[in-house]
Amino acid sequence: MARRGKKLRPMAEINVVPYIDVMLVLLVIFMITAPLLTQGVKVDLPQADAKPMEEDAKRPLVVSVDREGQYHITYDDDRTQAVDGEELLRQAGAIITANPGIPVLVKGDRAVDYGQVIQAMVLLQQAGAPNIGLLTDPTE
Repeated sequence: MARRGKKLRPMAEINVVPYIDVMLVLLVIFMITAPLLTQGVKVDLPQADAKPMEEDAKRPLVVSVDREGQYHITYDDDRTQAVDGEELLRQAGAIITANPGIPVLVKGDRAVDYGQVIQAMVLLQQAGAPNIGLLTDPTE
């Protein structure tokens, strides 16, 4: 005897449990990797009332001078690299030549000797930077 009244229909429900598991794993991965993406040199910047840079400006070349007077260069891929004076001159010159009009910024720790920051600026001028800006923290 054949059952004609009730046909078996396919189940039209979506099982979302596996998707929730995948989303939780991705959330944990992003929570772990996000702090690793912000690299740089820990510099205690002086505070000053300064105008912010224009938003449409090119990505800047940033030279940092840490507490010990060591130079660090950061450009484009946000990887910070410790360099000496000769290497700073060479790398900055190559970047400035390849990207004319690039903003060049210096951030010096408030505890570093003023002469070290000036020396970094002199090296950047020798590398071909027409204008050099100084980074500060905004006043509270």
